[in-house]
Amino acid sequence: MPTTARSTILVVDDEPEICELVSYNLAREGYRVLSERDGEAGLERVFQSPPDLLVLDLLLPRKSGLEVLRAIRAEARTRSLPVLILTARGTEMDKLVGFEHGADDYLTKPFSPKELVARVSAILRRTRGEERIAPTEIGPLRFDRERHQVFMNDRELHLTPTEYRLLEYLLERPGRVFTREQLLDKVWGLGYFGETRTVDVHVRRLRAKLGREASLIRTVTGVGYAAELPKG
Repeated sequence: MPTTARSTILVVDDEPEICELVSYNLAREGYRVLSERDGEAGLERVFQSPPDLLVLDLLLPRKSGLEVLRAIRAEARTRSLPVLILTARGTEMDKLVGFEHGADDYLTKPFSPKELVARVSAILRRTRGEERIAPTEIGPLRFDRERHQVFMNDRELHLTPTEYRLLEYLLERPGRVFTREQLLDKVWGLGYFGETRTVDVHVRRLRAKLGREASLIRTVTGVGYAAELPKG
């Protein structure tokens, strides 16, 4: 498995049995798996040598998962690091707070190891990208697909991997209206079963980062969202 063999995954969870379960199932798929048991040690490990993906618990000693996530998103070197939250806190509000802080996906304990592996694989596929082509200009934005970067007037928009994929997917299909369920399926993938409000949270974050270009993403009342490129 050439793709997974090159991928390093850091698991930060204070429950030894969870670390062992996650590590065992991901290692079976060819991933290199590292682990830390508290938020501060996990954050230090991320900053020392960023993994390809972080599996992060929310309830951690020394530094909470949300604090770790905020610190990661605040640093240029790690702000695009894919993060999968894995936690026992499974209310809708907990999930929305996680997404608001920049999580790419959210899995609740107890979990199916098969689903964990599938979600990790899906995140890595959509964040690594498979094409290696020249930067593409779409409306007022320039996409560097090789580096997964987006620029507006030569200023980089610091997007999470899922924000990047959502923006790219919509702008490549201007005028086409997508339901929230369709976006969950196409952007999150694997017949994702998350709440549709997950899409709303990511759209809200994207609009905030787009600033004066927020109108690029149009809300279609009662349906979903569409990209609206400037005329001319």
